[in-house]
Amino acid sequence: MASPSDRRGRPFVSLRRGFDDVYRRGRRRRVGGVTGIVLEEAGEGPPRVGVVAGRRVGNAVRRNRAKRRLREAVARVPLVPGTTYVLVAAPEVVDAPFDRLVAWVRGAVGLEEQEA
Repeated sequence: MASPSDRRGRPFVSLRRGFDDVYRRGRRRRVGGVTGIVLEEAGEGPPRVGVVAGRRVGNAVRRNRAKRRLREAVARVPLVPGTTYVLVAAPEVVDAPFDRLVAWVRGAVGLEEQEA
């Protein structure tokens, strides 16, 4: 069985210092209900992803649903190796259509500007 920080073959950021480093040095971009914080590093490893849903998203049930939806959406988006991503959910992530959520994630991680 895969560890909780290695879901779907993609490592997840799970330690506080990992999140703090990305928050401090990463670049932010908000698209729809998702804020993406991207930290490009010189390493060759696989992309790492962290998902955050604060209390403003709602109660524990809504926060967990927002995180599950973001994890599934990010699994459908190609990410750059050696980069760490933190996705922060807004309340609208819980009720948004899934196709729209995937588009928000693509924009928040900076893929839309690369393809244009």
